[in-house]
Amino acid sequence: MTFEPGCRNNWHIRHKGGQILLCTEGRGWYQAWGEDPQELHPGDVVNIPPEVKHWHGAAKDSWFAHLAVEVPAEGASNGWLEPVNEKLMAG
Repeated sequence: MTFEPGCRNNWHIRHKGGQILLCTEGRGWYQAWGEDPQELHPGDVVNIPPEVKHWHGAAKDSWFAHLAVEVPAEGASNGWLEPVNEKLMAG
């Protein structure tokens, strides 16, 4: 998945199965609901447990790429939620 500078996805939740992000290029951000954003760089790995509301995307001044691995689980689904509030977005 490749994000142009400033691009990110909406808040979302992986139900039953989690998600693993393998950062490959550029600089980006990951944030779990209720936590501070984490800056991401090539080589970083983010293990997102099931049922954690989160978003990820590029820093405002950098392209960002990662592999997103869905953790298989019986009945797993994805719930897309609201856009990230610009005032709360880091980077």
